[in-house]
Amino acid sequence: MHLIQILLPRADNDGRPFAREDFDRVKEELANRFKGVTAYLQAPAEGLWLQGAESTRDDIIIFEVMAEELELADWHDRRAELERRFRQDEVMIRYMPIGLV
Repeated sequence: MHLIQILLPRADNDGRPFAREDFDRVKEELANRFKGVTAYLQAPAEGLWLQGAESTRDDIIIFEVMAEELELADWHDRRAELERRFRQDEVMIRYMPIGLV
């Protein structure tokens, strides 16, 4: 079993917030594909990235799904689609093996 997390920014690089519908669409797509999703929409996490002397801050939304099999090619395609839709150079998707109690 794997836990997959998708981190999406609440706003684009110019500071324009994405519509709630954009995140609802992601949530529905994941729920349909994985039969369930957890979406942390109300209390966004804060990301901070350092590039030399410069720092960038983002409020992010986190989506989580669990999957028995990890289809990396599918996740690469999904990441490219989310980068296009959310106008990002890179969307972070990470996974880890998990066990259930």
